[in-house]
Amino acid sequence: MSLETTVYQPGKRVRVTQQLPHRDKTWSSAVEGVITRYQQARTGSWFAHSKDDKLWLDRLEIRRDDGEIVILNLDQFSVIEPLG
Repeated sequence: MSLETTVYQPGKRVRVTQQLPHRDKTWSSAVEGVITRYQQARTGSWFAHSKDDKLWLDRLEIRRDDGEIVILNLDQFSVIEPLG
């Protein structure tokens, strides 16, 4: 079973913590909700020299409890914790 099918499954409740490292500290933020979609989406980056000359990012769409939709670009500092 792949990571995508176990962690990024729509309908699954998760907490995603993302970190932005700085020279002497790290900023972090967390979002909690239900996954509505996971996809690899391309950006408008013309210098990426990748598939179709675009940079492809992992994007996770989450619906928070208040109904807000949050789209997260996942990177090596993203931590996804299954809840419930």
